[in-house]
Amino acid sequence: MPGLLVLMGSGETSPTMVEVHRAAARTLRAGARAVLLDTPYAFQENCADISARARRYFARSVGLEVEVAPSIAGADWVFSGPGSPTYALDRWAASGVAGDLRARVRAREGVTVLASAAACTAGLATVPVYEIYKVGADPHWREGLDLLEPLGLQAVVIPHFDNAEGGTHDTRYCYLGERRLSRMERELPPGTAVLGIDEHTALIIDLASEEVRVAGRGGLTVRRSGAATVLPSGTRTDLAELRRLAEGGAAGGSPGMAPPQVEAPPAEVTLEESIRSCEETFAAVAGRDPMRAAEAVLDLEAEMVKWAADTEEDSGGVEQARELMRLLIARLGELAAESGRRSERLTALVEPLLELRAELRASGRYDVADALRAALVRGGVAVEDTPDGPRWSLA
Repeated sequence: MPGLLVLMGSGETSPTMVEVHRAAARTLRAGARAVLLDTPYAFQENCADISARARRYFARSVGLEVEVAPSIAGADWVFSGPGSPTYALDRWAASGVAGDLRARVRAREGVTVLASAAACTAGLATVPVYEIYKVGADPHWREGLDLLEPLGLQAVVIPHFDNAEGGTHDTRYCYLGERRLSRMERELPPGTAVLGIDEHTALIIDLASEEVRVAGRGGLTVRRSGAATVLPSGTRTDLAELRRLAEGGAAGGSPGMAPPQVEAPPAEVTLEESIRSCEETFAAVAGRDPMRAAEAVLDLEAEMVKWAADTEEDSGGVEQARELMRLLIARLGELAAESGRRSERLTALVEPLLELRAELRASGRYDVADALRAALVRGGVAVEDTPDGPRWSLA
């Protein structure tokens, strides 16, 4: 069975990574054993809920039945994702999982998918992101799993490389920012490169053919001594070229070497972008097209369902969408009430005009009555004469 190593920057259980997971799952034999390692988030009170959402995601979106297990022995497919990199490292080292993961890559067997916090452990050193960003520890490295060493890569892996949550402060490079990353790079062993994987992006390495592919929304940054080469989504190359870049080679390849091929990546939309689009659509049509405004709210609800399995809790995207949906529904109620008040005001205006028209007709002044009816039509009010009297409606 072909071996794959897949490293994801984020979005591991979101719609953006579905096709990457499906492609990896298609390499599995029938009846393959799929294991989810919950270790990175096992300390959290909602651990069981995160695992349940991840299992539903893989079952419904990928067609893969996944079991949560403490060991990966005998597993054909292994996945691990969000949480604390250092918490995972400590427990994997104690349980033997660390050695098992290295053995899988060294043997170039099975599918191994590491995302977010778990991807952070894959290099020779690991960013202790919780300790630095959330606790305030001085920037430092922890020893990593070094899964890339058997592939000839001396590198660290940094997910969330293009993170922009900070707004006014720099949260790129897995919340380190440029200042801290530059300082930490100087502490790495000589010759070590940084492999930065953008959010909603995957680095896919075929362990048998040594083909390398970048998929998703962003790119893979190969950085060494502050100099960086970016391989955008859609790039196809090989391990030899990735090793050359990691060793400080210039972009474009060596003489006689074919440059990386870049295919146009599929358009992937994040939940945050969907939220913004629905909000803008609602604002544009709410005052003149209530039905389209209601459709925008339903579109937002559909996006929430699609992203319900996302285990990236820090983004808060689904909760943000829920808050916006409540706000838009309240606005629809206000528009309906306003429409009702307009209807009442219109009735108070039209009914006396119809009474005047009836009096004009009764007195034989049909020309003036017809002119009044024409004026009402021009104003958007249709008048129909029936045996029971005139009826009006909005044209």
